[in-house]
Amino acid sequence: MLNLLMKDFNLEGKIALVTGGSKGIGRAIADRLSQAGAKVIITARSHASDANPDHHFIAADMMTPDGTTAVVKQVHEKFGGVDILIDNVGGLTSPGGGFSTLTEVHWENELRFNFLATVRLDRALLPAMIKKKSGVVIHISTVSGKVPLWQVNMAYAASKAALNSYSKALANEVASKGVRVLTVSPGGTATGTMVGLLEQFAGDSGASANDIYKTLSQQFGGVPMGRMAEPEEVASLVGFLVSPAASYLTSANYMIDGGSVSVA
Repeated sequence: MLNLLMKDFNLEGKIALVTGGSKGIGRAIADRLSQAGAKVIITARSHASDANPDHHFIAADMMTPDGTTAVVKQVHEKFGGVDILIDNVGGLTSPGGGFSTLTEVHWENELRFNFLATVRLDRALLPAMIKKKSGVVIHISTVSGKVPLWQVNMAYAASKAALNSYSKALANEVASKGVRVLTVSPGGTATGTMVGLLEQFAGDSGASANDIYKTLSQQFGGVPMGRMAEPEEVASLVGFLVSPAASYLTSANYMIDGGSVSVA
């Protein structure tokens, strides 16, 4: 029985690409897929000093078409394609304060980073998956795509809402062609970037990052579990979704938020 269970989660022989895989959620996902037996490729703008030596690193700025081209070229030349694509790259790049604080550049940057980077990479790598009638694509979104906070992340949330809609449409298009597409939407997650952002919001108030997180989370009903997620918890969900154990799952958006979003 244990051997059968292990087989369900085994990724031996699979090639996985994780964008933004050098830190935070992306790094946790890359480590998880490696542990399951996959050969993992990661992208980031720069190589982390404590990077996992088992991961093949490609330096690239995924906000640009040239960055995508460089990644795809290396993937095809060295690996012949991928079986698993984790579109994780993204993040909050614009200031809070609502619509009046957001410039044209802010909106364009959020869309390029959180939406168009994913669309470009999918467009380049999906044809090979479709040709062999096998593959899994995971889009890392956020609960903000469903529950935006105008004071904090208006443009970011809008770009992720676009990603959610695109992901659903893409999943329905390629399901009959052997490719599964799923979305994972974390709530607040205790990455270095997230903690730094909360500390920035805290400013001189004397409050801790966790205090600020609880204050912000109350605006969409709070977090019943009372804490942020750990990156490894998000990675565990992704590890399941890309595995043979999840072979009949596609199109869905999985919220991993400690119960904060009350309506799916």
